[in-house]
Amino acid sequence: MTALQRPAAQEPAPPAWSRRPANLAKAVTEELVRRVVRGDYPPGSALPAEHALCATFSVSRTVVREAVKVLQEKGLVQIRQGSGTAVLPSTSWNLLDELVLAATIDDDATLGILDDLVVTRRLLESDMANVAARAADQGALDRMRDLVDRMDELVDDPESYHEHDRAFHDTVMRASGNRIARAVVRSLESQVINTSSYMGRTERSLCEASNRGHRRICERITARDPEGAAEAMYAHITEAWLVRRSAQGDPDRLAR
Repeated sequence: MTALQRPAAQEPAPPAWSRRPANLAKAVTEELVRRVVRGDYPPGSALPAEHALCATFSVSRTVVREAVKVLQEKGLVQIRQGSGTAVLPSTSWNLLDELVLAATIDDDATLGILDDLVVTRRLLESDMANVAARAADQGALDRMRDLVDRMDELVDDPESYHEHDRAFHDTVMRASGNRIARAVVRSLESQVINTSSYMGRTERSLCEASNRGHRRICERITARDPEGAAEAMYAHITEAWLVRRSAQGDPDRLAR
């Protein structure tokens, strides 16, 4: 029996939908993504056959085919005509995809995937802070200062504080002119912004500490100090995440 022919573990129970979803293909896709990511269908195994998936989800072959095609686009499986659909290893997954990243975060008790996300964000934003210190115009500098001052007034309102926090970082990124790096950071942030394991604690003292980091970044950019701005951004993102993350996993993953 080949790796592709090897069956997956016992088929999980049908999804516990409270009511039948309006968009069946989307719902089936989301459930299949979760099952692949958590290992219900291990890498190297064959995804259950169409008829089995139809029975599991109580849907038509058309719905199943559409869902499996989307899984292939996300790098989770490979459709092989005549020999079934192979489940691919995590190295093939598109972790910039919203569904794949969300499922991976949910399945990762070590917070390792969020550590990697923070490291990626830190690398890109530190570089953009360096460039912003050389390229930011007066309007951007004024905007940064205004946001930092306003955040000092919002430390008792975490929701508003975090909105201004994101606006501050976006102002720095815009000032750098690096549209690709900004797009990557914004994409990653948008996918984890409502994830409790990423957002962590939000009390007043943490907002105050966070904004001291913003102020250092703003001061270094205003002083036209590229290296200082990059170092301040690096320290701010690292420190903020170490405070937010729980004691799970290995925070030394952030060491560079």
